[in-house]
Amino acid sequence: MIRYVERKVLDIEKYNACIDSAVQNNVAGFSWYLDMVTTHWDVLVLGDYAAVMPIPWKKKYGIKYVTTPFWVLQLGVFSENTSIEIAPFLAILFSKYSFVNLRMNTENNVLIGENTQQNQCQVLQLDPVYSNIFKGYRKDRKKELVKAEKAFFKENWKDTPEKLIALFQENIGSRVKNIRKKDYVILLQLLQVCIAKNKGKVLTVYDEDARLIAAGFFLTQQTTCTILLSATDVENRQRGAASFLIDRAIAACKKQVTAFNFGGSSIKGIADYNTSFGAVSKEYTVLKHNRLPGVLKFFKQA
Repeated sequence: MIRYVERKVLDIEKYNACIDSAVQNNVAGFSWYLDMVTTHWDVLVLGDYAAVMPIPWKKKYGIKYVTTPFWVLQLGVFSENTSIEIAPFLAILFSKYSFVNLRMNTENNVLIGENTQQNQCQVLQLDPVYSNIFKGYRKDRKKELVKAEKAFFKENWKDTPEKLIALFQENIGSRVKNIRKKDYVILLQLLQVCIAKNKGKVLTVYDEDARLIAAGFFLTQQTTCTILLSATDVENRQRGAASFLIDRAIAACKKQVTAFNFGGSSIKGIADYNTSFGAVSKEYTVLKHNRLPGVLKFFKQA
């Protein structure tokens, strides 16, 4: 039996235990993570927390609606059992909310229909031997790394999240729709907590003049390392800085996990770049449910 459980009465210990053992390997499902990135969230719970589906929601014009928060790549149903039926969860979700825009995860087998959209992420299976991983890089990626080597780029795993966020704001932030100052405040607090809980690390890259040219944050849960966000200085994109950043992260992550998730994109250019490291694209479903009255059909999230 699936029941709707409000956050305030959730059994946090059982909930987090389910997230921690789930095959989804997603840090964003933990209660402490969701508490930081969204004001409201409840959960659909199967049985005695055999499976859970966190539901982040907001309220606008008196309407409660479900949306994926900033700094969350995927959510969906979490469970140790990959054969869990997803449809019963969605039936309850759609009955309670008239508007849903929520990213599920690659392990959720969702029946494709009018309330769904298929997106992609890219995942690289890691060999414990780095040279074997490198062999899988495409020729253009290897050339970029040769450029980086000649430029004497240096990696640093000890920098603070503030440096990454500043680089992200300067080079990418203006292109991110609806992002606000408070979202960066939340991001900084989130990265600090992830580091404190040993769930994430900052990697920065410097050029020969000790200038910061690339940075990324990498989440680790069970067998998977995932890029939460990354940024490269515009002037150094042609010098192999981004490729160097990813390559150094892969080399470090292979010591503790077996998969590297690029966070992904269905945008052809980005997906092509990710697969040039030997990654393969995996599909996940985005729920797109809207049964608002006609006058509100073009309801916008905020």
